[in-house]
Amino acid sequence: MTDASLNGAEEPRRRGSIHEIDARTRKRNAREARFKGYGIGAILVGLFFLVVLAVSIVSSGLPAFTKTVVKVEFTMSQEQYDEAESTLFKTAAYSDIFIAQLRDTMEEEGVEVAFDEGSIERLLGKVGGTLREFYTANEDQLGQPVTFQLPASSRVDGYFNGRVTREGLTESRFLELTDLDLVDALADAGVITQAFNWTFLTGSDSGVDNPGGAGIGVSVVGSFFMMLVVLVLALPIGVAASIYLEEFAPQNKFTDLIEVNISNLAAVPSIVFGILGLAVFIQFMHLPQSAPLVGGLVLTLMTLPTIIISTRASLKSVPPSIRDAALGVGASKMQSVFHHVLPLAMPGILTGTIIGLAQALGETAPLLLIGMVGFVARDYPDGFVGGFTEANSAMPAQIYTWAARADASFYEKAWGGIIVLLVFLLLMNVIAILLRRKFERRW
Repeated sequence: MTDASLNGAEEPRRRGSIHEIDARTRKRNAREARFKGYGIGAILVGLFFLVVLAVSIVSSGLPAFTKTVVKVEFTMSQEQYDEAESTLFKTAAYSDIFIAQLRDTMEEEGVEVAFDEGSIERLLGKVGGTLREFYTANEDQLGQPVTFQLPASSRVDGYFNGRVTREGLTESRFLELTDLDLVDALADAGVITQAFNWTFLTGSDSGVDNPGGAGIGVSVVGSFFMMLVVLVLALPIGVAASIYLEEFAPQNKFTDLIEVNISNLAAVPSIVFGILGLAVFIQFMHLPQSAPLVGGLVLTLMTLPTIIISTRASLKSVPPSIRDAALGVGASKMQSVFHHVLPLAMPGILTGTIIGLAQALGETAPLLLIGMVGFVARDYPDGFVGGFTEANSAMPAQIYTWAARADASFYEKAWGGIIVLLVFLLLMNVIAILLRRKFERRW
């Protein structure tokens, strides 16, 4: 018997059983279930929009990786070559020979469609110049059959990609409705085919008049040299500043001011760094405009706050016991940091650095101010040093340039460039994850 029963007090009556769910518990469980449903719904909505974005990018950009080519077996005799070279209008003579042989090929295939030199020029451009350039450089090929894969015009390519239709075609000097009859006939005969467009990956910007020959290869090289500048400058400076602020700097108002300014710089719009680069590196220091060196310097300034913040977070994640143990066995402060703390923080430092580089790789606004958008990158740099100092473009700047042009064919190139840029960004993030897992240590 308890004291309560001795004093005559009644024991409190229990309401229900612990094996039964009361009303309050049911309400709490319902709230938890609703919250879980909200979270799952938010994830599903995010995944939906991510899938829509990915499908839009891929569907719009894949046409840039294919091209329409006219595959023709052409034979030029020595007599035809001598006669064409002796005339005043040499390219026109080559075009006439090509058209004559193309008619013979179509007659052999049983295709009867009327066409003239104007139709061939609208479909293939100046084919006579292409043939003359080949045979003047390879006279040993005279009299032998040579298979040419001539790229079709951008509008013919758009016809195969569905961008140009018969119903929506507006006849002009670039394409007429009767030309599509010739295109269909050549496609049925197997003369016109689709091929992978290696020129898009290895070529350069071809200007506003030739969207079919535009490529992003030179811009990829420009981005590569810019990332080298960012890596060489931002990594040592950012890591050194982080180590000093986290491990050696005294805690006072001055260091607090520095930390606040670093956090604020990480939130500054990127175009502000472009204005700073224009004023300091180009107008004051007179560095070459549109050069990857200048672009790398501007992106270094923009990336430094990100690297410093991520590096300090990695240093903070190392337990204080590691430092105390190193100091306890006689190591100096510097030995404790560089021999014990820094190796343990290296995975986070590398991850933050690569993420900062990936952020810099996709920036366009700073490059607007230093002229990389206005420059048309048509040639690869001349040597390793020239890659830093010669005018060039970058992938985001090239994509911006294509998207701003009037020809709809450049939109496909812009979407294709986005795919290439996203592949590079994904690779950099995968490398960051792999490095983190490889060097990560547990304590």
